[in-house]
Amino acid sequence: MEKNKKLKPKKKKSPSETSIQQVVNHYFYSKGLSLEKIKRDAKKKKIVYSRYVRPGKQLIELAGSVRKAKDAITKVAQWAQSRNLDYAIETVFKKWLELDRLKPKEVVKKPFYKGNPMVWSEAKKKWFVVMPDSDWLEYAGKEADMEWRIVK
Repeated sequence: MEKNKKLKPKKKKSPSETSIQQVVNHYFYSKGLSLEKIKRDAKKKKIVYSRYVRPGKQLIELAGSVRKAKDAITKVAQWAQSRNLDYAIETVFKKWLELDRLKPKEVVKKPFYKGNPMVWSEAKKKWFVVMPDSDWLEYAGKEADMEWRIVK
């Protein structure tokens, strides 16, 4: 060994997430939580992180890879949120067989005029405004005056 050579100090590895942590954290991200919020809530015991470790591991085994597990969580999250449903990692297991058919609920926009709902009459080919006293008045305005709202 040469005396002139200096030993290089070992580089410290940056702490990286394990595959289980990646899946569990992705679940929390899909719920709208940040990593800092997860850590804060875990310290306050609002979130018991260890409760999600086993389902996270099982989901990785079922999916075959971390990427596929994350994709499955994302798909179930979009489906559940579009229907105003709560979901957990276990929901992915329940929906696993129908995962390819799982679609978010379509957003339906309905026409309104001055806060009153409107109806299209196929027989008369005209728009009608439904008044609060249940009268239907023929709409004579322009389509630009109609207000389209998302109705859940």
